[in-house]
Amino acid sequence: MQFQQLQYFVAVAETRHFTRAAERVHVAQPSLSQQIKALERELGADLFLRARGNITLTDAGEALLPLARRILADADTARHEVQELAQLRSGRVRLGATPSLCTGLVPDVLRAFHDRYPGIRLLIEESGSHDLVRDLARGALDLALVVLPLPTPSPALTTVELLREDLVVVSSPDAPAPGRGRRTVRVPDLEGERLVMFRHGYDLRELTVAACRAEGFEPDFAVEGGEMDAVLGFVRAGLGVAVVPRMVATGSGRGLRVTPLARPGLHRTIALAHRSDVAPPRAARELQRMLLER
Repeated sequence: MQFQQLQYFVAVAETRHFTRAAERVHVAQPSLSQQIKALERELGADLFLRARGNITLTDAGEALLPLARRILADADTARHEVQELAQLRSGRVRLGATPSLCTGLVPDVLRAFHDRYPGIRLLIEESGSHDLVRDLARGALDLALVVLPLPTPSPALTTVELLREDLVVVSSPDAPAPGRGRRTVRVPDLEGERLVMFRHGYDLRELTVAACRAEGFEPDFAVEGGEMDAVLGFVRAGLGVAVVPRMVATGSGRGLRVTPLARPGLHRTIALAHRSDVAPPRAARELQRMLLER
């Protein structure tokens, strides 16, 4: 049974005339008649009673007609939905990002993407790079913004460097300024400070702790275990200082003193990652383009 044969059958059933049916489906009448006969042979039953000037459905034809209409309608729906996806009018993008990027970079890009493609659903997974790499590998994400180098290098992932961002020290304006009030702070100056520290597995935690240990001291934690919003809130409350991306610090509004780190400072490299063995969906590729061109 062929899809085209069902189209011809429904056209004859609705017009009760082979010639008019052929005109409706834009095919020669003999070709339409041949396909109807082939369908009847396939089904093993006549579908029409053919009397001169009078075409009626047989019992088999009556049984097939609602099924054929449903099949054609489903096919039309499938065609429409695929076209919607192809033209970026519907669908979804699953984007993973570290919490700091969800606070800084991601909102503006997602707003621009949503303005251009309002029918695309945006699903955001906020986590550390380690978890995002795992979710990418198992197909739970289309794209992820991760911090390089990856915690576990994976040949199954393709990464494209997006930006290199400075880290800064944030503190409460009501507390003494870090580094004895100098305009910049060196990593060794953090030895005398109590730090508000992120949870385990957080990229900024690993980077900050490694930098302190490279200077020969263990950082002193006033509070630890928070996500980005919680860390910034604890700093505003005067519980300690924190090392955060400049983008986050400048976008966090009032209530924070921002002190740059003296050269060479601390930096992090952000990359856009996706699986190497599977091309991202069309909508995800468009978001990828907007991130790379931002």
